[in-house]
Amino acid sequence: MRRTLPITFALTLLAGALAACQGGGNETSTAAFDPATCQGGTLPVLNQSGITHLDPARLYTSGGGNIPSLLFRTLTTRNRQAGEAGAKPAPDLATDLGTPSDGAKTWTYKLRSDIFFEDGSPITAGDVKYGIERSFAPELPGGAPYLRDWLTGAADYQGPYKQPEGITSIETPDDKTIIFKLSKPEGDFPYLATATQFAPVPKAKDKGADYEKHPVSSGPYMVESYEPKKTLNLVRNPHWSRTSDTLRYACPDRIEVTAGLDSAVINQRLQAGAGADANATTTDANVGPEQLAQLGNGGPLDKQVARGEFPSTTYLAFNTSKKPFDDERVRQALSYAINRTSVVNALGGSAVAGPSTTFLPPQKALGYTPYDYFPAGDAGNAAKAKELLAAAGQSNLSIELSHGNDDSEGIGPKVAAAVQDAFKQAGVTVTLNAIETATYRDVIGKPATQPALALSTWGADWPSGGPFLIPIFDGRQIITAGGNFNLAQYNDPAVNSEIDAINALTDPAAAQARWGALDAKLGKLALVIPLTHEKDVNLFGRNVKNAVPDGWRGQYDLSRVSVK
Repeated sequence: MRRTLPITFALTLLAGALAACQGGGNETSTAAFDPATCQGGTLPVLNQSGITHLDPARLYTSGGGNIPSLLFRTLTTRNRQAGEAGAKPAPDLATDLGTPSDGAKTWTYKLRSDIFFEDGSPITAGDVKYGIERSFAPELPGGAPYLRDWLTGAADYQGPYKQPEGITSIETPDDKTIIFKLSKPEGDFPYLATATQFAPVPKAKDKGADYEKHPVSSGPYMVESYEPKKTLNLVRNPHWSRTSDTLRYACPDRIEVTAGLDSAVINQRLQAGAGADANATTTDANVGPEQLAQLGNGGPLDKQVARGEFPSTTYLAFNTSKKPFDDERVRQALSYAINRTSVVNALGGSAVAGPSTTFLPPQKALGYTPYDYFPAGDAGNAAKAKELLAAAGQSNLSIELSHGNDDSEGIGPKVAAAVQDAFKQAGVTVTLNAIETATYRDVIGKPATQPALALSTWGADWPSGGPFLIPIFDGRQIITAGGNFNLAQYNDPAVNSEIDAINALTDPAAAQARWGALDAKLGKLALVIPLTHEKDVNLFGRNVKNAVPDGWRGQYDLSRVSVK
């Protein structure tokens, strides 16, 4: 999974603004926030993208920004704290993070007794099971795919509409107990249980594909009206209580989402703060160049900005089954040649991207371990690159680099041109191959059509090394039919075994150390060239309080903000 990094920033930024954007946190106040005093008001949400679907089965782990979490509670949830504490799961509908047994192949959860749907009916383990089973239905595509692989005997399950007998590896011995039987150890199961497919759905209220027109809420808000891709209005769920859900503050009385807006318009409205816009927020518009240039000088806008980091890496992907990238010396040479400074500038500057020499972004929760095996300095090491290319018999190398045809996802012409210029300094001729952005992932993700060298990005579905490294480097994840992310075509049984061993760990600290060590081991092979990691800079209205980015997604959480 990845989250799009909007490319809306000027290439030249004021030094003061850049200095101000290092680090994280909310500039509004250092005072403790008291949710007991935050009731009331209307929170407008101004977004570029609309919520295409509102069915929890069709939403991905972080689909729709953090809006679905206002409606749907899950077995576990993000801890919703700033910094390191926020990169952990926390109990939600469940009383704890689950009890593993059988070497982390079985996970047992107990549900709270004070949880209710919007109609006042109690939420049961059967409702959670049914919600998960719906996510397998081909009529409801789009949700996180992990359970099809993780649950014993679930690979061919087609959902409750075709197979009402359900998934036998999910057991509900009573209304408050749900047990998952897995085909292999999965120490990250508490992270996966934050996915919206773990939201309860009352079977009697299920209307199939039409359920999303008015899904039954288990969270602090319920749907008043919904027009896909355009508007979503939420009002309070009278049967939700803060005593049963201490992580969601649910301060406003109403939340009104308007989508389809231009990012520049969103930022201008948040800055100007006219009328209701003084209370507004956004879940998908990063700060634009006009506002960014005003940050860092102590002006009023400094009090309306939140900075965080979503775990995402932009990188060059080698297909090591194709020449000349089957030669490790060529891959190493290009790793030396890269100019990360120019790539950072192409993405908008150091306020929104940082240089990366590791595949794992610099976050402890993922297991980040610093290394730089092919030091390129600030501008690339052309001399070392030429030396290695000569040793490989490639002194006049010509290659093709594939990229998206626009800059909307951070892997478009601007970054490609920066890479092209860096390699030129090392004597490498690069021809650029622009592929329609709408089909780019399909082309590079199918081995039959995958180019030899391509720009790509990857982001973690949850803050752990597993969902970052497994899709990219586990040889068993190579999918020949399409949807493949192991672009290196790399399959090492020893690495696959290490992945299995780490997956079995239920101690996050132990797993972090092992994921970091594995990243460092893989880094020596130059299977990819890490370029940058993502930074997030978001504005909010001047009347908004507690817009603090969490340590999981790098954005402020709508369930915890309030308005005057």
